[in-house]
Amino acid sequence: MNLRHHGISNLNVYRNLAPSVLYEHAVRFDQAEIVDSGALCNCSHEKTGRSPLDKRIVTNPESQDDIWWGPVNIPLSEKSYQANRLRAVEFLEECDHLYVMDGFAGWDPQHQIKVRIICARPYHALFMHNMLIRPTAEQLEQFGKPDYTILNAGECPADPELEGNSSTTSVALNLESKELTILGTQYAGEMKKGIFTVMHYLMPQQSILSMHCSANAGDDGSVALFFGLSGTGKTTLSADASRSLIGDDEHCWTDKGVFNIEGGCYAKVIDLTAASEPEIYNAIRFGTVLENTYVDPTTRAVDFTDTQLTQNTRAAYPIDFIDNAAIPCVGAHPSNIILLTCDAFGILPPVSKLTPAQASYFFLNGYTAKVAGTEMGVTKPEATFSACFGAAFLVHHPNRYSQLLAEKMHEHGTHAWLVNTGWSGGGVGEGERIQLKTTRAIINAIHDGQLAETPTQTEAVFGLAIPHKVSGCPTEILTPRVTWKDPLAYDKSAEQLAQLFRDNFTKYIDQVDEEVLAAGPGYPLRKTG
Repeated sequence: MNLRHHGISNLNVYRNLAPSVLYEHAVRFDQAEIVDSGALCNCSHEKTGRSPLDKRIVTNPESQDDIWWGPVNIPLSEKSYQANRLRAVEFLEECDHLYVMDGFAGWDPQHQIKVRIICARPYHALFMHNMLIRPTAEQLEQFGKPDYTILNAGECPADPELEGNSSTTSVALNLESKELTILGTQYAGEMKKGIFTVMHYLMPQQSILSMHCSANAGDDGSVALFFGLSGTGKTTLSADASRSLIGDDEHCWTDKGVFNIEGGCYAKVIDLTAASEPEIYNAIRFGTVLENTYVDPTTRAVDFTDTQLTQNTRAAYPIDFIDNAAIPCVGAHPSNIILLTCDAFGILPPVSKLTPAQASYFFLNGYTAKVAGTEMGVTKPEATFSACFGAAFLVHHPNRYSQLLAEKMHEHGTHAWLVNTGWSGGGVGEGERIQLKTTRAIINAIHDGQLAETPTQTEAVFGLAIPHKVSGCPTEILTPRVTWKDPLAYDKSAEQLAQLFRDNFTKYIDQVDEEVLAAGPGYPLRKTG
């Protein structure tokens, strides 16, 4: 394939190779291993997760007024971007093998974009073969010029001395030239999240809500969305044998309903078992990419409990590897929105019904808690807030997405729920993690409409409406305060968490309605104007 229009004259180019051929290349040229289930295992080396501090967006008069500049979207000059791009192109020029993967992002043809990946590692090509929507032979022949291109030269370090770079890693998006250039990181997730960032820019401009969430549908066509940060259960809870999976991570909500952005799933596989997550476990077969998992050198069996490389072990597979996937991956307007949080302090109830204002409040905060062992330097539970449950990928101001969510919920009568998949009876070290089977019972009660009709009681600190009972869920854990040995200790911890919410929300108080301000814990904040 000729890539001269991308500035690359390398002729050793392979376009849209079949997975079996990519397997051969990965084993021969990239130290990959084929595991006992038939999946392909590769290592991303030093970087085993995203590098958000190295993400940049190129400044340009056409787009700069639309961008939420700050620690999420750090500006980079066009001059520095071109220097990074040249470095990437020069590296790709010299590669013995170059891989192109052309595909689509977005299952709704009206809002679909064409994406081209240019990379040097066969596992990266297979990863994006799985994560993009795969074109038919006819579509590939007529593919033409892509809408966006990723130049993945992750094996080549960025120049840390270049103005705008902060390290030897650079993930830079140029919205005007419609390119993403990657240097200094081989973590495959940077490519998938780069395209997600593009959709977060494009879709709100068309009054479409782009969302970091999973989605599934019941036999009656009712759709549920699951929002949540890493570790809250977004992928696990959406993979439900009794419902059709629309997607596990990235979606858009249009005036017709929802559509998945991706053609595959990227699931965390730490401690994965066939009993706990059978749908994901069974999807790990020929064609699946395992990233940074430990493989026994004799048996080629994967030890999903081993974290010697990273806690962030992953599997990337086509969505049709899930037996009950909805193909095409589209659905109706959501009946329920479920905001997931892993509250390691044991304060929030296992489930509560949210008013529209509370939904906006918790959506903007995007709360969960990190626990020891999940991230370098974390030794005790830490509250973390990520706007819209995905601040790292937002391009516009968070309130733009929040307003779209509120408008669509109001228009379609969508219910909203806060579900805590964290601790009960106390925080980490005191209480116990809420069992997955309990959370699944809660989710089932939401799906079948039971909870929408169940009487509630309002707890004192956050003003959350707690159902009196849920089938399959122990009634005694529904109200957190009564599960603590010392109710006064609960009160103190609850107030501390409430204050963290208030402190975090100060950054939004001048952009939201008074009703949303009043939906916070304890007392309403006030606008500064």
